[in-house]
Parts: sequence; C-alpha cells; structure tokens
Amino acid sequence: MLKHTSYLFNMAGETKIRKVAVVGYNRIPFARINTNYTDADNSDMLVAALNGLIERYSLKGQRLGEVAGGAVIKHTRESSLIRDCILKTKLDPATPGVDLQQACATGIEAAVYIANKIALGQIEAGIACGVDSTSNVPIVASEHLRNVLLEASRAKTLGSRIKTFLKLKLKDFKPGVPGIDDTFTGLSMGGHTELTAKYYGISRQDQDELALSSHQRLAKAYDEGFFEDMVTPFKGLAVDNNLRRDTTLEKLAKLKPAFDKVSGTLTAGNSTPLTDGASSVLIASEEWAAAHNLPVLAYITFMETAAIEYIEHKENLLLSPVFAVNRMLKRAGYKLQDFDFYEIHEAFAAQVLTTLKIWESDALSATFGLDALGKIDRNKLNVKGSSLAAAHPFAATGGRIIATMAKLLNQKGSGKGLISVCAAGGQGITMILEK
Repeated sequence: MLKHTSYLFNMAGETKIRKVAVVGYNRIPFARINTNYTDADNSDMLVAALNGLIERYSLKGQRLGEVAGGAVIKHTRESSLIRDCILKTKLDPATPGVDLQQACATGIEAAVYIANKIALGQIEAGIACGVDSTSNVPIVASEHLRNVLLEASRAKTLGSRIKTFLKLKLKDFKPGVPGIDDTFTGLSMGGHTELTAKYYGISRQDQDELALSSHQRLAKAYDEGFFEDMVTPFKGLAVDNNLRRDTTLEKLAKLKPAFDKVSGTLTAGNSTPLTDGASSVLIASEEWAAAHNLPVLAYITFMETAAIEYIEHKENLLLSPVFAVNRMLKRAGYKLQDFDFYEIHEAFAAQVLTTLKIWESDALSATFGLDALGKIDRNKLNVKGSSLAAAHPFAATGGRIIATMAKLLNQKGSGKGLISVCAAGGQGITMILEK
C-alpha cells in the first residue's frame, strides 16, 4: 500500500510517494487488571507513555503533524482523548490529535493513518498511540433507569417528574459495566477461540508450549536489556507484571479451563488476561528524521486490513489475518518465507496456532478460497515474547508490536518483518516493516 501507490504530483505532473520510517517508540509496562494501575485512567497512562517518548527523543515544545490513536474502552468524557492527552504533555499544544478505534487493531491502524499522511506529504512526522484500561471502566445505569431519567428530564411539571420517578424499582439501580461479549453471538473472544481450538484440532499441549515460549522469551529480552530504551516505568512498575519467569509446562498443565469448563483447552495460562497499558510510536519522513538526528529504525512498506464472517462460522472470529496476509503478500510480491521476523499477536495461543496451521495446509487454505502459504521458521516468531507474556491492553498492543519489530530490524541492520494482529468483530490488520 505505502510502497507502490502514488498520489502526490509535482509541477511536472510526475507522481511521487515518500518513504515512511519508524524512528522511535515508548510505552509503559503493561499491568494485569486491578493491579498497579487501578487508580489510573486512559489519560494518565497515555500521557505517561507520550511524555516518555517526548523525553527520549527531545520532542519537548515541538509541533508534530498529528497524533493518532485511541482506546477500545472509553468514558464519555474521553470523546477527544488524544487531543486532551496532547494538551497534558510537553508537546507544542498546536499539535493536532485524532481518535480512532478498530478494537485490538487500533494501534496498527493509527500507525497506518500517520504513515499515509507522511507518504502523501501532508505531514512530516506524527505519533501513533493506543491505550486501554480494564481496571477503570465506565459504570453505566440500567437501561430502564436511563429511560426514566431521560423521560423525567423532558417532563414539564414537578408532578410529572415525580410520577415518572415512581416507575423505578430497586433492581433498576443496579449498575452495569461494559461487556466484552460479541454483540451478535453473545460469546466472548475466549468462547469463540475455544470453538476455534476444537474445530481446527489445536491441542492443549501445543497451546501451553507456545505460552511457555512467550514467557521465556520475554524474560530473556528483559534480562538482555532489549526493552531498556523502550519502556518508561509507571506507578512503581518497570516490567510487564503478567510475565511469569517461573512458569513451566507442568504448572500450565495444572490450570483449569477458563471458558469451556468441561472439555475446554483454553486456560488463564494460554490466553491473555484483561490488561491496562499504553504505547506510542514515532513515525516520520526520512528528511524529518535526518533533521532531528534520528536513525531510521525501519520503514513501513505495506499493510492490509481484512474482515471475516464469524456469526455463522463462530470458530473463525480471529482468523481474518489469513486473508490480510495473503492479499498483502501478493501486492508486495513476497513469499511468507521471505521474512526475518514474524510478530503475530498472541491474543490466545490457539488463535496463533490455528493461523499457522491454515497457512501450512492446502486443504484448510482452500476452505477460505486461498492457496496455502507454507510453513514459517518458528524460531523467527515472536522472538522477544508477545502478548501471552506481556499481556494485552487492547489498543496499546499494536504499538508494542511495531516497536519490537522496528528494533529487531534495526539491530540486524537489514531485513523484513511481518506483523499480524487479529481483532474483535472478525477483523484483522497486517503490516510489513523493512530495513
């Protein structure tokens, strides 16, 4: 998309598109629900992540082209979350901000938004970001209480208001919290993925092995100092607190099923927990990066979004990246095996393993109307750990993944990386970074 499509015209009528670079990143450690960030809201966390980015890359007082991002779970007061957060940071307050949201794909979609503006010459640099709090969620009134309050607000007399309020019963005052079940199926993502594991034959053993690998690799990455220039401590936390350094296959095997209590294979160990956190990525043109003495870590070259029918085929909720990767590779002219690193978001171990199984199988790929893409080298997959270990604050995961991939490519000095993120609503997004 970004590499081969040209929309800019110079005075001679020639088309031109600019290369788009990832030049920086920062996030706060991710925290399991109701732990370190219980008293922090979306704004608190995102401002911390942004100010860490601003400090790290000497952006204080600078006016950037735009900041784009969002949160999946928002209070009504957060309708302009990104712009509000900008005004609380050390950026020039003249920096615009835009809210967008595509469930767990939000962070990547924000990066695409900024990257396209840079590629088209509309801005020179911007920040893609995302944040979510599952500890600090909106508490809502019951539907009947809401209707009564609205009716009372329209009443013309005191007597009419009193008569309206008398319609209320004690049960109407029970508060509600946002649900995470799908609007159409009534199932949670875990419930859907349990069906995925059964339908595609993903074993509990394989899921637990992937989870163990994620924790071991994340722990090693922290020990090696990989995240030293990527994470700003926040509220007493310096490391993602979902990381389990002492976990083993034996410990994982003892966990009870989380969704299908009778015959399920998804557990708290091979599924991501509800999480709080925020991330940010600095994206720029080559010229802006050079002017600010910032190295190009990697270029954003291709992306693709996709969606899949999942209401009838409930087992396919998180499998739209199967389509997105296939289409993206065709446009790029690459094979699945052409990449040095693969970052596949680990919402659930079963969803990752199913995606890989479909890529490898002619028969399964054919059910999606696709040709099989083949196997990847598993040693190149999520080499610094991923969401099963770091956890998953919905809109913040994309920024974490882009940052990890950009740093891996920069350290290697050359190469290509493939990113794949599934999302609620049967959606997904993929991206290629190159150095």
